[in-house]
Amino acid sequence: SLSDLAEAIRARKVSSTEVVQAHLQRIDAVNPRVNALPEVLRDAALRAAAQADHALARGVAPGPLHGVPFTLKINIDLAGSATTAGVPALREAVPACDAPHVAQLKAAGAIALARGNMPDFGFRWHTDSSLHGASLNPWDARVTPGGSSGGDAIALATGMTPLGLGNDFGGSLRYPALCCGVAALRPTLGRVARAAPPTPVEPPLSFQMFSVHGPMARQVRDLRLTLAAMSAADARDPWWVPAPLVGPALRAPIKVAMCVDPGAWGVHAQVAEGVHKAAHWLDQAGYGVEEIAPPRIAEMLETYMQIIAADVRSTLLPTVTALTSADTQRFVTDFMQLVPASTLDGYIGALARRNQIARAWDLFQQDCPLLLAPVSTQPPFAVGFDVSGVAAVRALMQAMALSVGVNLLGLPAVAVPVGVAQGLPQGVQLIGARYREDLCLNAAECIERAAAMPTPIDPRF
Repeated sequence: SLSDLAEAIRARKVSSTEVVQAHLQRIDAVNPRVNALPEVLRDAALRAAAQADHALARGVAPGPLHGVPFTLKINIDLAGSATTAGVPALREAVPACDAPHVAQLKAAGAIALARGNMPDFGFRWHTDSSLHGASLNPWDARVTPGGSSGGDAIALATGMTPLGLGNDFGGSLRYPALCCGVAALRPTLGRVARAAPPTPVEPPLSFQMFSVHGPMARQVRDLRLTLAAMSAADARDPWWVPAPLVGPALRAPIKVAMCVDPGAWGVHAQVAEGVHKAAHWLDQAGYGVEEIAPPRIAEMLETYMQIIAADVRSTLLPTVTALTSADTQRFVTDFMQLVPASTLDGYIGALARRNQIARAWDLFQQDCPLLLAPVSTQPPFAVGFDVSGVAAVRALMQAMALSVGVNLLGLPAVAVPVGVAQGLPQGVQLIGARYREDLCLNAAECIERAAAMPTPIDPRF
C-alpha cells in the first residue's frame, strides 16, 4: 500500500529509486495490455527518486509521502506535461505550474510517475479518448473500466501505482473505483483547492459547484493519508474552506441509513447483495444500520441534469462538437435529448431547488450521519452501451442518480469494494455530511477489512 511504502522509505528499508523502478517495470509489463497510462514520466520520476534518496541520506526530515510515486489524470495540471483532457487539440497544452493539490503532494514528498487516461473532456463514464485510445478493464475487457478517472483506477487495480489522482463531476472517481475494484474519495466541495483553468473564461457554474479533486488507492487508509497531504490552502482558490479533517466524535452506535435502490428504478441482484454485505459488516463493527430512503432522489437527478444541460448548451456545445470524438458527441447529444432546453427562469429555479434539496439533506443527515448505498444500481456496463441511444443514457443516469446527487450537493463520499461477483468487482459508497470525510473513511475501513479484495491483479485476458 501507499502507507506501507512511505513507512518503508522513511525507515530506509527500501529506497525511493527502487520503489519507482519497480512500478516502472510493472507499467512496462502491464500498460501495453490495458492502455491506462498514456504518458509515463520515466526520467523525471527517476530523477526525483534519486533526489529523495539523497535527501534522506543527508538527514532531511521526510514528508508523509516522501519518495512514493503517484499517477494523475490527464486533465490535472502537472508542470511540463500536457493537460490534454483526452483530446488532440490540447496535446501541446503544457502548463507552467502544478495544480494546487499536485504541488501539495509534491511538497509532502510524492513523485509524479505517469498520467492516467480519460474520455474526451470527461464526458463519459467509459474511458475512451480520441487522443489516447480506449482503456481496458483488467477484470474483463468486455465491460467498462468506468470513467472519467478510468486510467488511474486501472493502474491501481493492476499494481502500476499505489496512488491515483482524479476528479469527480458526476461519479468520475467513484464509478471507475467500483468498476476496477479499488477505493476512492470524493471530498466535500471546498476541501481541496483548485486553480483557475488555463483559459480566459471561467468554467460554467455546474463545473464550479459539482467537480472536486480526490484520491484513489487500493486501501482506505491511503485515501486518508493523501487527503491530509492535499487539502491545504492555496490562494488560487477563493472558495477553499479551512475545515478540520476530523470532526466531533459521535455517540455510538453511529446511525447508518442503508438505501439499496436509490430512486426505486430497480437494482441488480448482485449490487443489492453487495450493499447487504456491507451493511452486515458495519453492523458487526458496531454501527446502527437501518434501511431508510434519503430524500428527493429523483428531484436531485432532474436538478443535476437540468443545470448541466443548460451550461453545456450555453457554453460548451461548440467545443464538444469541434474537439471530441463521434462517440462523445453521441453521448452528449443523447443526454441533451433527455433534458428540455431551459429558460433563464428555469435555470434560476433549478439552482433554488438545489438549495431546497440541500436543506432536506441537512435535516436527514442530522439523524443519519452516514448513508450506505450503491455507486451504481447496475454492474459495470458492456463497452459501447453508453453510446447506444437515448434509452441507454437514461438508464445510466437513473443507475447513477445518487452518485450525481452527491455532486449536486457537494457532499463527501468514499467508494469501497465489497467483493467479486461473477468475475467483476462489487462495491458500495458511504456518503457523509459536509466535511465529514472522516466518518466515511472510518466506516469504509470496516468494510474493507471484511472484503479482503485480491488487488492488485494481472489483467484477466
